Amino acid sequence: MSQKVFVSAQEVAQKAGVSRSAVSRTFTAGASVSPKTRQKVMEAAEALGYHVNHLARGLMLNESGIVCLIVSDMGTPYRSELLRALTQQLQNSGKIAMLINTDRSDGSVDLALKQAIHYRADASIILSGLPDKSITDLCLKNGQRLVLINRDDDRKGAFRINLDDEEAAACIATAFHRAGCRKLAFVNSQAGTPSLMARERGFVNAANALGLDVAVVHNGPTGYQSGRAMAQQLLTRPDRPDAVFCATDLLACGFMDAARHQFSVTIPDELCVAGFDDIEQASWSSYELTTFSQPVDEIARQAVGWLEADMLSSNQITSVRLHADLVWRNSIRGK
Repeated sequence: MSQKVFVSAQEVAQKAGVSRSAVSRTFTAGASVSPKTRQKVMEAAEALGYHVNHLARGLMLNESGIVCLIVSDMGTPYRSELLRALTQQLQNSGKIAMLINTDRSDGSVDLALKQAIHYRADASIILSGLPDKSITDLCLKNGQRLVLINRDDDRKGAFRINLDDEEAAACIATAFHRAGCRKLAFVNSQAGTPSLMARERGFVNAANALGLDVAVVHNGPTGYQSGRAMAQQLLTRPDRPDAVFCATDLLACGFMDAARHQFSVTIPDELCVAGFDDIEQASWSSYELTTFSQPVDEIARQAVGWLEADMLSSNQITSVRLHADLVWRNSIRGK
C-alpha cells in the first residue's frame, strides 16, 4: 500500500525560489506579497500539488474552524432544509461542519460530542428542542461558542434564534374564526419542544379570546403517521372539529390524508386545516396547505454571522426573534 505524501510549504518555497514566509503570505488572506512572488508561488504549488493545511494552521491559532451541528429528526423536510442552509453558510465562511445525530439515547451522542471537542471544535449549533440541556452545558464548559435554534435554554454566552410562534398561531385562530369555523382542534406530537408548545399556547389562547374552545391532542413523534393517528382520534368524535391547526406540516399532511381517504371529509368545505414550516410537500396539489414559512436562510445567516462576529459581550445572553410569514393556500376557506 502506497503512503500518501504531503507537500510542505518549504518544498514550494524551494521550487519557487522564494522564502518560506513568502509562501505563507501568499496563502494568507490580506497579507502583503508582490504579484511576481505570488505568481511564482502559485505556479510551484500547482506543479507540486500543494494545499494549505488549514487544520494545522488553525490549531496553531487555537481555532480549528470546525462547527458542530447537533440535530435530531434529520429526515424531516424542514430539518433537511435547515441543514442545507447552515452547511452552505458555513462553507461560504470557510468553516467545517461536523454533524452529530441526537436521535439516539444510548450514550452515542455524548461520545460524538466529546470526539468533536477532542478535535477542538470552535462552536456548536443546536438545531432542535430535543437534545438534553446537559449538551448545552458541555459545549459552553469546553469553551465553544454556542447557537441555539428554537430552544429556550437560558445560557449566558449563547446566541438564541427563535420564531414568533405564538403570534403566528394566533393568526390561524383568527383565520379559522373568519372562515366561520367554531369547533377548533390543535394537533401536536409528544415531543414537547419549546417551539411546538409555543404554537399550541398561542393558538389556544387566541381561540379562547374569541370565545372558542379548542380540543388539544398529542400523539407520537412529530411525523406523518402521528397526524394520521390523530385524525382518527378526532374525526370519530360526535362533535368532530371543523378546523384543525397542526403544529407542523408533516402532521398536517398525515391528518389531511386520513380525513379525506378514511372519513371522506372535503377540505376546506367541511374541514379547514393549517400547518407550520412550509415544507415542499405543503405546496403540492394534493395538499395546498395554508402554513407558515420558516425563514431558514435567514436563520442560517444569523447563526453563522454571529459565530463570525467579534462578540465583545459574549458573556451576555444574546437573542433574535424572527418572523414566520403566513403562506395562504386552499386548505382554509376565504382569505
